[in-house]
Amino acid sequence: MKSLVDLAYAPRTEWEALARKAFASALSERYAHVKDVTDRRNEERHFQLRVNADAKEGARPFAALLPPDQELTGGYGGMSFVMFPADEPGAPAIISMVVGSNGLAPDEAILGRPGHARKCAAIAAWLNARAAGSAWAKRDPVRIDLDLPRLLKQPLEAWKNALKNYGSLVYASFVPSLTRTPASDTTLRDAITAFIDLFFDERRIFPLKEFQQDAERIRRSWMSRVLPATTDQEVTDLLNSRRFAIVEGPPGTGKTELAARVLRERYGGRGRVIQFHPGTTYESFIGGLAPRGGGALGFTFHPSRGHLMDAALEARADPKKPYLLVIDEINRADLSKVLGEAIYLFEPGRSEREITLAYEFDEIGRVLKLPENLHVLGTMNSADRSIAILDVAVRRRFAFVPLWPQSSVVEEHSGKLLQQSFHELLTLFIEHASEDALPLTPGHAYFLGQDADTKSRLATSVRPLLEEYLAQGYVSGFADEIRAYIDRIAQAT
Repeated sequence: MKSLVDLAYAPRTEWEALARKAFASALSERYAHVKDVTDRRNEERHFQLRVNADAKEGARPFAALLPPDQELTGGYGGMSFVMFPADEPGAPAIISMVVGSNGLAPDEAILGRPGHARKCAAIAAWLNARAAGSAWAKRDPVRIDLDLPRLLKQPLEAWKNALKNYGSLVYASFVPSLTRTPASDTTLRDAITAFIDLFFDERRIFPLKEFQQDAERIRRSWMSRVLPATTDQEVTDLLNSRRFAIVEGPPGTGKTELAARVLRERYGGRGRVIQFHPGTTYESFIGGLAPRGGGALGFTFHPSRGHLMDAALEARADPKKPYLLVIDEINRADLSKVLGEAIYLFEPGRSEREITLAYEFDEIGRVLKLPENLHVLGTMNSADRSIAILDVAVRRRFAFVPLWPQSSVVEEHSGKLLQQSFHELLTLFIEHASEDALPLTPGHAYFLGQDADTKSRLATSVRPLLEEYLAQGYVSGFADEIRAYIDRIAQAT
């Protein structure tokens, strides 16, 4: 891809001589079925390369990979990879994914699939993390009625002629660093490769064998942004800075295990684990009246501390050491009612806050404060739609950490058959699930085992979960894909 990196920094006055040659060198070297981009028959079967090298003032030159079977000039339709040179000397070309001005066809199925937008967003996030240029991706590529965001257009004055006409059609872009360095060349090379690989992958054209390792390196790098990993250290750091956090994710991603591990290994076991459920009340978590004794007069009621008061007392016993209260399944209770006025105490950096209690509690008194060394970590199953939704006031006070299924865990601990089944199902959700359905992706814990366990795992764990998703209508947008996967499970078992 070096020829395209050089093209990006070439003056627009030289595009007539350089553009087609640069694409010919890059594509014929890397991809199967691509022998010579000057061979029109090859282009008609797989793609079309179009170069507009008009260098006059006000012109909008570009070099683009288009869908096959397009007219040789004029408007085109579908998904395209486009490089727009800058209007002004000294600025590099923008790297973009663009919908043709004639509309979505013939690629409406690609552009409308959630996975395509999800991949573009992941590539943009990956490039932005490298700090050698800036990237952006539209939430929905088919919304060609929406122009580029104003905050994005403001710094793109050097490319205003192209964006004036094509801004609403651009759905992903990368602006290289204005100063060319070896590091910026590497990032630009990866940006070009990632977007062109995506363009060809959607057309079932793959890199040649000698480039497959490089393609996989790049794909794995940006795919890690689709379902990012969360480490114990990241959760611990967040608790140290924010004090109150919730780990949320699909079933089977190890949320409870992570919380227990953090308590055991990062807090030295100093803390306690409780679990919320629909019967959890203010009295059981904060404190309230509870029956005591009996005798001739029957039960009497006395103030009784809840889990939070007990945790506060235990934390105060050694204020120099952090103490962790783990609340498993935190959203299975009505958290607003369970916390009551104590929600006022859950404010990072405001340990001086206190509330007045209705009763006098042993060792607490009538005033409750949360010591600064008391941290709270909740776990929340994002797939359970039957439980209470956390309100905005609660969400503002807790830092939320996503925990997604991780391929690396399955690859380390499972046999080949379970690995294959996991990757197939993961691909279905990434490609087809809406933003609401993506958090339903079954976690890696469903696929842990050896090949001898495959039939049992799929039949007794994965299949019932997917059938429940279908029955509840959670995956209606790609129900046929899920049914086909279930049918394969049935045949295997």
